[in-house]
Amino acid sequence: MEQLWGLLQGAKRLSPGPSQTIYKHVEGTQQGRLQEDEEDGEEVAEPPAHFCPMELRGPEPLGSRPGLQNLGLWAAAGRRATPYLVLMALLIFTGAFLLGYVAFRGSCQACGDDVLVVSEDVNYETSLDSHQGTLYWSDLQAMFLRHLEEGSLEDTIRQTSLRKRVAGSAGMASLAQDVRAALLRQKLDHVWTDTHYVGLQFPDRAHPNTLHWVDAAGKPGEQLPLEDPDVYCPYSATGNATGELVYAHYGRPEDLQHLRARGVEPTGRLLLVRLGLISFAQKVASAQDFGARGVLIYPDPADFSQDPHKPGLSSHQAVYGHVHLGTGDPYTPGFPSFNQTQFPPVQSSGLPSIPAQPISADIASLLLRKLEGPVTSQEWQGQLPVSPYRLGPGPGLQLGVNNHRVSTPINNIFGCIEGRSEPDHYVVIGAQRDSWGPGTAKSAVGTAILLELVRTFSSMVSNGFRPRRSLLFISWDGGDFGSVGSTEWLEGYLSLLHLKAVVYVSLDNTVLGDDKFHAKTSPLLISLIENILKQVDSPNHSRQTLYEQVAFNNHSWDAEVIQPLPMDSSAYSFTAFAGVPAVEFSFVEDGQVYPFLHTKEDTYDNLHKMLQGRLPAVAQAVAQLTGLLLIRLSHDHLLPLDFGRYGDVVLRHISSLNEFSGDLKARGLTLQWVYSARGDYIRAAEKLRKEIYSSEESDERLMRMYNIRIMRVEFYFLSQYVSPADSPFRHIFLGRGDHTLGALLDHVRLLRSSGSKALGTASSGVAPVLAFQESHFRRQLALLTWTLQGAANALSGDVWNIDNNF
Repeated sequence: MEQLWGLLQGAKRLSPGPSQTIYKHVEGTQQGRLQEDEEDGEEVAEPPAHFCPMELRGPEPLGSRPGLQNLGLWAAAGRRATPYLVLMALLIFTGAFLLGYVAFRGSCQACGDDVLVVSEDVNYETSLDSHQGTLYWSDLQAMFLRHLEEGSLEDTIRQTSLRKRVAGSAGMASLAQDVRAALLRQKLDHVWTDTHYVGLQFPDRAHPNTLHWVDAAGKPGEQLPLEDPDVYCPYSATGNATGELVYAHYGRPEDLQHLRARGVEPTGRLLLVRLGLISFAQKVASAQDFGARGVLIYPDPADFSQDPHKPGLSSHQAVYGHVHLGTGDPYTPGFPSFNQTQFPPVQSSGLPSIPAQPISADIASLLLRKLEGPVTSQEWQGQLPVSPYRLGPGPGLQLGVNNHRVSTPINNIFGCIEGRSEPDHYVVIGAQRDSWGPGTAKSAVGTAILLELVRTFSSMVSNGFRPRRSLLFISWDGGDFGSVGSTEWLEGYLSLLHLKAVVYVSLDNTVLGDDKFHAKTSPLLISLIENILKQVDSPNHSRQTLYEQVAFNNHSWDAEVIQPLPMDSSAYSFTAFAGVPAVEFSFVEDGQVYPFLHTKEDTYDNLHKMLQGRLPAVAQAVAQLTGLLLIRLSHDHLLPLDFGRYGDVVLRHISSLNEFSGDLKARGLTLQWVYSARGDYIRAAEKLRKEIYSSEESDERLMRMYNIRIMRVEFYFLSQYVSPADSPFRHIFLGRGDHTLGALLDHVRLLRSSGSKALGTASSGVAPVLAFQESHFRRQLALLTWTLQGAANALSGDVWNIDNNF
């Protein structure tokens, strides 16, 4: 080693200094050529900030360089030290390369036109094809729209709506095979099927449901014709129910309270209620809470469009709808219905104990003519050929329901494009495949859009796109029985999905009109939806984006567009049960509902006529909106979920509670703990936002840590203090049960109401309470406060970062 050191020192004395090649312009006749200079010094020169056109010049002629008189001695020393010099050169080269790479990365924004600068909102993806280069947001947007336009969305809608596809039927099995085959033809990483064995209820062909007049002695008399024996209410209680008939408007709790206030008691009677405003299940649950014996549900023409240029529902058509106040298989509540699984015989608490049956407008007219008693208010009047509507009671009726339960296999079909950087995080897109009737608006449109999105993203993958996170496309079965397929899948993989599912996007009921656009969603997605609406053209307003259309007459666009998730949406279970933010888009008619939903008249022709030929354009707009949303959710380095929005949600609810602060204070009670928990959540959200703002987006490890905290915000609002088996919808804002903020507000309202005005399940999902109970209030307040505080603590990150007022 000493000999090597001596040789190197001798070489250093003989050499004029370390040789470094400096590239620079050569003036005059040498312009545009390279000149090599030798530069003395110990330190490596900084790389030039800008690169200019240049060419390479050959070596200088022998003898023109200083120090050549000692060439012989230098060569002799060099031969002895060659292996060591080569090793040293390699080490120096490697270090210089790494140093130069870091310096170049740090200064790329100063490189002018040589390097494109990517802003925070313009995310990019490196193409798998090295010849294609970098894909920017505008490139991805153009690529997506180009491939989407190559599809045949309208034909797929038409063909799907022509197929019979009741859950468990042979037609559904055939369609399931075709959907699976369509996924296998695309460039997907995984395609598979999950089968569940669920309890579904069907009408008994040998013993159809009946409706009879009852004479004064209580014996059944003349039978009223139920025009279509196929129309029924799945999960209705079976048996006979007899009682006088009462008209109860929409069957909401406030409607039944109004009946009592007018001196008409619903207890012990059959209720005639109109379709709309709340679900079939909520109508039956309210009737049951008020002691009714049965429910008849009919469509009133007043609730539908009277435009003579648009088709209307036939007066002899009844409307289908399940009456399970919940989702999934009601005979395995909280548990998945896989084959060979054994659970104790238990039923969902959401199953009604009274029978229910849909009837047509024609049958409802016959019944209303028989009613006596007070005339209804103008608000309760409808447009049947009966004038005026009366509350009743009327003659006695006997309703007989003979539906029977059948163990039925259903199949959910999955296709997956694996993510590049975060493959274990899933962006989930689903559409109901089954339908009781033709189901064009209910499920054919959604299924067609799902298949087109699969084809489009598969084509994008073939052209170099690879999402950061996995895209999971799902075709659900059993949707018409209460989102059975989607809920059973959630129940089967709940412990996994709350850690891995980022967002769920539902394609059900997307096209029910074309006048207005609604997004039923979690607050976390509102800001992203606003951004995407500004990039999608309106299907019926030329030269306007969807955002400009909805905000044209509304200063607050979200008040016009954003709605809470309803229980009859497949997206509801993802948020309220699994804690995954979800969204369901819908184009609807202005002020009127689509009249053919859940009827045998929900055909392609009727939907096409309702939209006056704009069905393809509206469906294409939904596909564009959904696709761009999926690109952002699967592609952005940082998940575009607005976790600070829930602070505003809490504030709105607290404002409702503030109205009763004086009543509570008089009893020695306070809401201070809720205020403190809300403040902690706001501070935690702001702190996380500042951390993200000051961090480096290129730090993959740090971005993943932030994304995990962001994607679990929705899960934080699931109450950890109630059992998923007893209270499956544990979300304190969207759920149902004693732990929810809605239940707390209902209880506090009892401070100013009489005991006869108890609120029932339709509002908050708890048993009616007749009077304010302090101990019950304290328990509700504790459940709510500690769930909210837990969300604040979890958003703070590590335990040493938690700073709260408790």
